[in-house]
Amino acid sequence: MTPNDSTLAYRRAAIENAPPLKLVQMLYQGGLRFLGEGRAALEAGDLPRFTERVAKAQAIVAELRTSLDADAAEGLCEQLSALYGYMQVELTEAIIDKDLNHLAGVEGVLRTLLEAWRALDFQEGPV
Repeated sequence: MTPNDSTLAYRRAAIENAPPLKLVQMLYQGGLRFLGEGRAALEAGDLPRFTERVAKAQAIVAELRTSLDADAAEGLCEQLSALYGYMQVELTEAIIDKDLNHLAGVEGVLRTLLEAWRALDFQEGPV
C-alpha cells in the first residue's frame, strides 16, 4: 500500500464511521475549501479550475439539500432548503459571471452554518 493509498483509506474510514453531525460539518468544510480554491483559481486567471472547484461546491450544496429530512424537523428543513437554494443560484451565477462577489455570500452562509453545527456537536458532547 502506497502512502497515497493509506491516506485515501484513512479518509474513507473517517467518513464512513463519522456520526451525522460530523458528516454535515465535513460537507460544509469541503464546500468552503472548494470555494477558497475556486477563488484562488479565478484570481490566477485559471477559469477551468475555477469552474471545476465551484461546481464541486455546488455538488456539496445539492447533496446537503437532498439529504434534508422533513419528517425530523419540517420547519428547519424548509429554512435550510431555502438557504441551500440561494447558495445554488449564487454559485451558478458565479460560474456564469466569473464573479467572486457571488462566492462571498455563499462562503458567509456556509461559515455560519458550520459554526451552528459545531455548537450542536459541542452541546451533544463527545461522540
